[in-house]
Amino acid sequence: MSREIFERQLADAVRELDAQEDPPHTLETIVAITPEFFEGCDYVGVSLVEHGRVHTPAATNEKLRELDESQYDLGQGPCRDAIRNHPTVLVHDLATDSRWPEWGRAMVAELGIRSSLSFRLFTRRHDSWGALNVYATKANAFSEEDVLHGQTIAAMCAVVLARSIQDEQLATALESRTVIGQALGIVMERYGLDEGTAFNVLRRIASQDNLKLRNVAAQIVSDRALPS
Repeated sequence: MSREIFERQLADAVRELDAQEDPPHTLETIVAITPEFFEGCDYVGVSLVEHGRVHTPAATNEKLRELDESQYDLGQGPCRDAIRNHPTVLVHDLATDSRWPEWGRAMVAELGIRSSLSFRLFTRRHDSWGALNVYATKANAFSEEDVLHGQTIAAMCAVVLARSIQDEQLATALESRTVIGQALGIVMERYGLDEGTAFNVLRRIASQDNLKLRNVAAQIVSDRALPS
């Protein structure tokens, strides 16, 4: 692939990713467009680190998603290594690679996958959102040029995904503040309480019922009264 074609495809990919409305759509788009940058790519998966655990929310198919996630139960696999140890992990032939024997055998047997490339999705220098994983059914499918292109693509995906997740978190936080404010107003008016006391009432209900404050507030807004 020429540099000009790669740069044009990269620009198109940025625009397409930027148009997605939330993290799930962003992940689905990453999986859909990544094969365009690799001649030998047959499968793609994206794994994320959330609350200290790694899972694969988006992949070419369900079997690949399951096998990707199995790396974290088995404690072995290139995606796991990309997140934990090496920013880029290239596998020429899973049928003969001795680094992850159990997982490699499963990939060959279940999907006929022989080659893989895993790229860490950086947020900051030593942190990661997860990894972008590219797979091929042909051995020795990925070249050094593929490695360089993949590192660029992974960097782009990390930036777009991080913004998408942060935008969604901000929208959720703003929505929660609005709902809690509405609930406080209802409790203050109905029971003649000041704002501090009304907030303590909501917090006590949430604690007693083991609920999130936002969920208690949403119920109050819906019922126009405190939960029974």
